[in-house]
Amino acid sequence: MRYDIAIIGTGPAGLSAAITATIRNKSVLLLGSKDLSVKVTKAHAIQNYLGLPNIKGEDLGRAYQAHLDQMGISVTEDRIQAAYNMGEYYALQGVTEIYEAKALILATGMVPGKLLPGESQLLGRGVSYCATCDAPLYRGKRAAVIGYSEKEEHEAAFLAEVCSEVAYFPMYRDAGKSLPETVRVMTDRPTEITEAEGQRRVVTEAGPFDFDGVFILRDSISPGQLVPGLQIENNHVAVDRTMATNLPGCFACGDVVGLPYQYIKSAGEGNVAALSAAAYLDQKK
Repeated sequence: MRYDIAIIGTGPAGLSAAITATIRNKSVLLLGSKDLSVKVTKAHAIQNYLGLPNIKGEDLGRAYQAHLDQMGISVTEDRIQAAYNMGEYYALQGVTEIYEAKALILATGMVPGKLLPGESQLLGRGVSYCATCDAPLYRGKRAAVIGYSEKEEHEAAFLAEVCSEVAYFPMYRDAGKSLPETVRVMTDRPTEITEAEGQRRVVTEAGPFDFDGVFILRDSISPGQLVPGLQIENNHVAVDRTMATNLPGCFACGDVVGLPYQYIKSAGEGNVAALSAAAYLDQKK
């Protein structure tokens, strides 16, 4: 099925875009977490959301879910690895499925931190963002996993069933709770990824470690890596007043396009992005 609009992200920007696009009678594919935005639900109190003074984050999250339910909008829980401009549509590569949409809205939020040196250059050449997708390539081989949250431990455990050796480099504290004994937890944090004699080398302050492949697992992928050819300015997606990017049919909204990082600002931009995407599709007709 080819949707009218695919929306990546289930924070205020993505949800607002999905609601507006649905009102404009467009078929919508909303991709993200069914828990919506943890950033919202963990907020102690939000004081500047129009009409909802001093609302708790968990209450705002419930209001978001109720609005989606009322509109009949469901969330497809998948992690998009890449989105390619195919001319007439966008092809979105999920973990186990490929999706198609005539227009794309990026509402992925702000990716914390910077890419590791060497990460971008070696992506697709021994560096991967998806264990489920690329595990078969490393059957019987040695792999490293650089995980940015505890939930990535499940992916490392899966790789241990396929690879001859898996080393886990946690980028957070108290790691290893969900890991089997077959996964070696490393105490040194990676500082760089290089290649040497056909191997992928994870460089740490304590020294280098060589592997056949390296998996870097984060909650979200840098937009510049997610959509090839996307214009990035100051670590944010460059957009105009209509939330349009430099790629035809691709729009962006929320934290991913820049400051201020505010829920109400993100929701407003999601509305604009959806209206612009709808107008783009209507114009193509």
